[in-house]
Amino acid sequence: MERIEDLNLNGLKIIQDDSLYCFTSDAVLLSKFANVKKGDVVADFCSGSGIVGLNLYGLNVNLIKSVTLFEMQTSLFEMSKKTIELNKLQDVFTPVNTRVQDILSDYNERFSLIVCNPPYMPANSGMVDNDLQIAICKSEIELTLCDLVKSIAKALKFGGRVCMCHRADRLADVMYQMKLCGIEPKRLQTVNAKNKQPYLILIEGVKGGKSGLKILNPLEN
Repeated sequence: MERIEDLNLNGLKIIQDDSLYCFTSDAVLLSKFANVKKGDVVADFCSGSGIVGLNLYGLNVNLIKSVTLFEMQTSLFEMSKKTIELNKLQDVFTPVNTRVQDILSDYNERFSLIVCNPPYMPANSGMVDNDLQIAICKSEIELTLCDLVKSIAKALKFGGRVCMCHRADRLADVMYQMKLCGIEPKRLQTVNAKNKQPYLILIEGVKGGKSGLKILNPLEN
């Protein structure tokens, strides 16, 4: 059943459905980690219900020029459309129902900032949800990390940034794929529960950037 959640942020609300994939704190942390610049043209890859793009916009209303949401699952795409209409943001947000790998060439080098909360688990990990719709959001069934980063590199302007969250134990995979695609990791922050090992990474990369990684203090969530 659909429900409306108040983001407690500039009056913004988001529609969620308990039968579909619902956002977690990872998405909110990612939107707060991203550094937005005035006039940014933003894309949210694997956007789901649109939470990262919406929260990012709420935090940076006067800076963001536009937000494009790319989501392959029609049910989540339709829900994000309803959220855009609910918030009367049709002039800022554009939802697109497509696989990330199939994004049209019209979007090549379009974006100055891409945010992404991707599937975390490799498809062969043995940790696949029984519900296919939710499994696609959690596991690399339809989209591998390699294909994701390639698509991000195509859509980013030179000097554009990507901010992504991922499982902490896949940090090496994320950095490796970024470097293969000409995206230089520039900022890194780990997230952990109290007195626990990090479970999440927040990472920013710059297309064509120079080497040099800034490691931020760990974030306790």
